[in-house]
Amino acid sequence: MTDPRLAKLAEVLTHYSLKVRPGQLVRISGPALAAPLIAEAYRAALEAGAHVHTRVHVDGLDELFFKRATDEQLRYVSPLAEHEVEKIDAELGIWAHYNTRSLTGVDPARQAIRREATRALNRRFLERAASGALRWCGTQYPTYADAQDAEMSLAEYEEFVFGAGLIDHPDPVAAWEKVHREQERIVRLLEAKDEMRLVGPDVDLTVRTGGRRWMNAAGEHNFPDGEVFTGPIENATAGRVRFSFPAIYSGREVHGITLTFAEGRVVEATAEKGEEFLRAMLDLDAGARVLGEFAFGLNYGITRFTKNILFDEKIGGTVHLAVGAAYPETGGTNTSGLHWDMICDLRAESEVWADGEVIYRNGSFLV
Repeated sequence: MTDPRLAKLAEVLTHYSLKVRPGQLVRISGPALAAPLIAEAYRAALEAGAHVHTRVHVDGLDELFFKRATDEQLRYVSPLAEHEVEKIDAELGIWAHYNTRSLTGVDPARQAIRREATRALNRRFLERAASGALRWCGTQYPTYADAQDAEMSLAEYEEFVFGAGLIDHPDPVAAWEKVHREQERIVRLLEAKDEMRLVGPDVDLTVRTGGRRWMNAAGEHNFPDGEVFTGPIENATAGRVRFSFPAIYSGREVHGITLTFAEGRVVEATAEKGEEFLRAMLDLDAGARVLGEFAFGLNYGITRFTKNILFDEKIGGTVHLAVGAAYPETGGTNTSGLHWDMICDLRAESEVWADGEVIYRNGSFLV
């Protein structure tokens, strides 16, 4: 018997996040493990009048690809993928894992080759999204592996996932519309500022965002959501930040990352664990050492680190910084095959100064 919360989630994703309309081409992607949610989303999109295309993945193929593919195969980009990115009107990505660490043994250099090969494809996806021609949303299907990473039972993790998405509310759409209104006040505050300095036990970092657009993320692209973000001025980031939690990328976990920026670029990078992988990713291409995203996590219903960036970057009272590609809709211009989010906790002994004024203290905006 299907969990009724999945049907409710599918309806919110279809009608609120993606705003599916009759005649649109909707692509639903996810592993076979997420079949119950894929089916509910398929049903909801069909009932909305869409033409639905599914891409259901088999566990283990990514590991096989990275370990067996030739360099030519790593660099190959299918014309079918290029065609799809030009034709789809909406994309729903569903994340679910049999094993969250299945790619840990993969040579990071091979992953870097693949990231570089697909950079143009990913950039085109973001360009179409920024223009409004394509809507996209990513969400999480609860699994034992993800629950284990979060140090919860599956039942506890399900409660966490659906609770963070406000699916337990009588009207989740109304709840997310309220979140949007509250975050819009913060967007208006930040768009009037230019230079921001983050000061705390693990950070003394200056970024500039003047003239850039701050985005109000309230469940339309990530679900659950709860953040505001922008693309900082590319050559202005300076200072040092030590990230509070492990940073996870492509199944690799890197602990104790410290980055030092000068004139917008990472000039020094260290890690307590996984430093080789960190350096390989930062050397992926010319844009990988530039800050592509600066964001504040505002979902105060998410209070704990779960090793899942969908939730962790939204933790109320944190900021996250992504090295690599910027989202074009923010006005950011940095391009890269990398976009790696890393989280700094500002909930204690921390402040954010904007143009000489304290606007944020110990995890909360002073508005």
